[in-house]
Amino acid sequence: MESRLRVQGHPIQPMLMTFPFGLFISATVFDLADVAGGPAFLGEVGYWTAIAALVATALAAVAGMVDLWDMRAGWTRRTAVTFNLVNLGMAALFVLSCLVRADSPERGATAMLVFTEIVALAVGGVGVALGARLMRQFDRTRIEPSGFETLDGVPPGGSTVEIARPPA
Repeated sequence: MESRLRVQGHPIQPMLMTFPFGLFISATVFDLADVAGGPAFLGEVGYWTAIAALVATALAAVAGMVDLWDMRAGWTRRTAVTFNLVNLGMAALFVLSCLVRADSPERGATAMLVFTEIVALAVGGVGVALGARLMRQFDRTRIEPSGFETLDGVPPGGSTVEIARPPA
């Protein structure tokens, strides 16, 4: 995957999507516990965890848009666009869940909202698979340094975080 935003040569956006996906899973677990009869505060914790996940998704989406800006047309670009759209779909379902709960004083979940969140996680699972495909595509085109220069933890190029210019 061609990427302008990288950490030690790896694209940032697929890495950033692990944070919102993990937070969405946590929110769903809290909501499931709330619906199953747990303490009432679990629903509110699930709500605020989903809000944090939506903020993290927005940050990851910005990184994705930067990457897509100069990406050449082809298989990788189509996969990256699909990856971003799938993640947008997952986030949209969680936005819907949060909007339904926003007016409630305890922000507790219902069985239907938990079902919606589980569907959103299934959609997000497709996004995880697409992100893995992008990373495998990236790894095929990347040449890893070998030998003693890898032992010091600093890549041969120097900096670990870079914003690269797109290829001409």
